[in-house]
Amino acid sequence: MNARAGGMVLELTCVLDAPRERVFRALTEPAELATWWGPHGFTTPEIDLDLRVGSSYRFTMKPPDGDLFHLSGEFLKIDPPSRLAYTFRWEEPDPDDRTTVVTLSLDAAGDATEVSLTQGEFATEARLALHRSGWTDGLEKLRELIEPGA
Repeated sequence: MNARAGGMVLELTCVLDAPRERVFRALTEPAELATWWGPHGFTTPEIDLDLRVGSSYRFTMKPPDGDLFHLSGEFLKIDPPSRLAYTFRWEEPDPDDRTTVVTLSLDAAGDATEVSLTQGEFATEARLALHRSGWTDGLEKLRELIEPGA
């Protein structure tokens, strides 16, 4: 997995050994999202989403030793199996949080899929680092889901 931050925008890429359709399904179906979303040790006990441009989603997350918290947003672009874009906001925000836009691009790489993620723009380096860590863990969990034995 490659990671770099351009200004206050998070950029990550990884290659998953699965076709784009399989990866897109894991990014958009609640039962699949619940298995990989979030940092290691976190669970996502509730996922509400209406996968249509202009519609919304809301995730309830639980850290290993903490209280439930929520994130939500609206879908901006849905182009299966190649692109997904949505706003991302914490419902109980930190003072340094702001609404960001997440864009996931899925490009065929032979029988595999290159996933490119951008999110931003962040207000502080600390919030950028928090999201970098969360997405890195989440993408590792996604790899475990769609690449058995990975």
